[in-house]
Amino acid sequence: MFVHKINEELSLKLIELRDAKSIFKLTNQSREYLREWLPWLDTTTKIEDTEEYIKMSLKGIAENRSLNTVILYKGSHVGVAGFNEINWSNKTAYIGYWLGEQFQGNGIMTEVAKALTDYAFSELHLNKVEIRAAVENKKSRSVPERLGFVNEGCIRQAEWLYDHYVDHVIYGMLAGEWMVQEETQEGRR
Repeated sequence: MFVHKINEELSLKLIELRDAKSIFKLTNQSREYLREWLPWLDTTTKIEDTEEYIKMSLKGIAENRSLNTVILYKGSHVGVAGFNEINWSNKTAYIGYWLGEQFQGNGIMTEVAKALTDYAFSELHLNKVEIRAAVENKKSRSVPERLGFVNEGCIRQAEWLYDHYVDHVIYGMLAGEWMVQEETQEGRR
């Protein structure tokens, strides 16, 4: 089992079928909260739906076109994050994430997105990382903004969310920008 330790309390591990029960439980506990911005809650109504998602994730990992992980905080499953897609032709990864409602406000997702971005550049040698979020989803948008991602624009009606379309803001970070930013932060310490 691959585990990437971020700090003493936080780590990422590759998603596995044995995670289905705890991920489904977390989904149920945060269902109404997550439903505001995630389009898959109404089709994830039983543990088998979560198992299918995990199987799809494992296939993406095996085919080297995605990389989904479980977020572990103080040893507990608290969310899912990873590269929803890796485009090797363009050397770009697209980060997606969600966190259980009770774990919001601890800086978890910012640290997770930072670790994934660093991994994309230092280990996968990609050129760009993108994060997309609904224009009105201020919590999700704050993650790339805190990390210094560039707001590259808005895609109108980018996603159907149950009964309406939402616009997405695209945030991007280039490998060269990340290196300069990290060196600057190191110099301040």
